[in-house]
Amino acid sequence: MTRNNIDLSIIIINWNTKQLLLNCITSIYSTVHHLSYEIFVVDNGSADGSLEAVSERYPRVKLIASKINLGFAKANNLAIRKMSGKYAVLLNSDTILKQASLEQAFDFLEHHPRVGMCGLQLLNEDGSKQNSTGNFPTLLTEFASKKLIHVFFPEKYSQVFTQKKKDVSGFVPVDFIVGACMMARKAAINEVGMLDEDYFFLYEEVDWCFRMKKSGWLVCYLPEVEIYHLGGQSMKNINLRARVESWRSRYLFFEKSCELSIPARYGLLFLGVLQNAYQFLLYILLNVVTLFAFKRLRKRLVMFAYLLFWHVRGRPISMGIPR
Repeated sequence: MTRNNIDLSIIIINWNTKQLLLNCITSIYSTVHHLSYEIFVVDNGSADGSLEAVSERYPRVKLIASKINLGFAKANNLAIRKMSGKYAVLLNSDTILKQASLEQAFDFLEHHPRVGMCGLQLLNEDGSKQNSTGNFPTLLTEFASKKLIHVFFPEKYSQVFTQKKKDVSGFVPVDFIVGACMMARKAAINEVGMLDEDYFFLYEEVDWCFRMKKSGWLVCYLPEVEIYHLGGQSMKNINLRARVESWRSRYLFFEKSCELSIPARYGLLFLGVLQNAYQFLLYILLNVVTLFAFKRLRKRLVMFAYLLFWHVRGRPISMGIPR
């Protein structure tokens, strides 16, 4: 870690999202006026000319090129190791900053020294709000059928799965913030460590926030500070593979956070197989009853068939997002 020379080190991971990436960088230059900053773009082996486009249009951006897809955590860590800022800002390439959003987040962290990390309110393109925070996963939330709980235990479902929409102001301590935009204090990173590179895709921010809180740092959400998030654009064409990575990271999070023994890990795997088998059989029944007339039901059947096959095959990496 180098000495803090500037305010922000803004890190963007890119994988074949050239135009979104250019729009994101443009929004940084257009909205951050009163802070010193550097921009890193870490490219995960894109084949769409992303690096050349950034180099031509924004020569001051620091480019880190990988020939392969390193995943979110490892790619971010490449830039974190080189950063000179007091705070690291992890931005998705499909985000667009609003005026002074990063400056407001910076001011908040400057006035709250025990906050290790903060996140902003994510907005859809039409200005509607996205879920920007979450509670740490539990066996109930991750390995139980939400539909069955909703039918047989509606009060429990409401307590565990339904996020109450409240108009809040100021800041809110939370379990974790969604990783589309995270501002992390360098001092906290030095103490807690960087992102865990065992995660390839998803749950990295959950694990990072978990370790932050375990070490005594606060994680906060700023509901009045907003940023547009177009949402998973690079994943649209590989949804099944992304689902596989979600399950892989889900197992990993519980193994690490709960420090599971080997027998407990097999028990967790059994729960996962059971849940996917149940969902697979349910959607076979629903499709047969509806004569396969509904596209949404057909897609769900294909998804659970793919996930079940992945489990049966021993969870091979080849069925996930290409490395």
